[in-house]
Amino acid sequence: MTTLDRKKAIPKLIGNTDKFLIISGLAGPAKDIGFLTKESPNTFLFGGAMGGAIPTSLGLAISRPKDKVLCVSGDGDTLMSMGSLATIGIMKPKNLIVVCVDNSTYLETGGQISHTGLGVDLEIVARGCGFQVTKTINNEKDLLEGRALLTNKSTGPTFILLRVNQSSPPQYSRNWNASQEKDKFRNHLLKTS
Repeated sequence: MTTLDRKKAIPKLIGNTDKFLIISGLAGPAKDIGFLTKESPNTFLFGGAMGGAIPTSLGLAISRPKDKVLCVSGDGDTLMSMGSLATIGIMKPKNLIVVCVDNSTYLETGGQISHTGLGVDLEIVARGCGFQVTKTINNEKDLLEGRALLTNKSTGPTFILLRVNQSSPPQYSRNWNASQEKDKFRNHLLKTS
C-alpha cells in the first residue's frame, strides 16, 4: 500500500505545467489539475464523461506532434479506456504521456473499490498494449524517476501509474461551463499552432 498523498505527489511529479497541453479525467484528476493550473489556457478538464480523457489526448497528440501532451486520468477513467490504450500502443505517438492516478476507488461515484484495488495492474496493461515507456510510482524515490520521464525526450508513448492513498484531492471549485472551457482551450491551441 502506498503512502503517497495525491495533493503533494502530483505537483512534484508534473512540475512546470506550462510545457504541456494537459487533458484531465473527471473527478479527482480534474480537481488535481484544476487546483495545480488554475485552469490555465493549456488545460482542459473533463467532467461527467468517464473514459473520455485518454482518447481525447490521443487525438490531440496526433494533431499536435510538436507539443507534449499530458493526460492525467484516474484508475476508473483508465479502466474505461483500455481500447484507447491499445490504440495508443499501436499508433505510438511519441509526444503523449498518460499519468494514471490510482487510488483503487471510483471516486466520482462514491468511492467504491475499483478493479485496481482487486489486483488489476494498469502498468502491465499499458506495457501489454505496446507503450514504449512505463513506470509505477509507489514512493518518493519513484516520484523523482517519474518526473525525469516527463521532462526527458522519450521515445513515447509513456504510461505512468501513480499509486496514491485514498486521501481527498484538493478542494477546488472549477468552471463547469463546458462551452467556455472548450473555447478557452481551443483558442490556446489556435494561438500556439
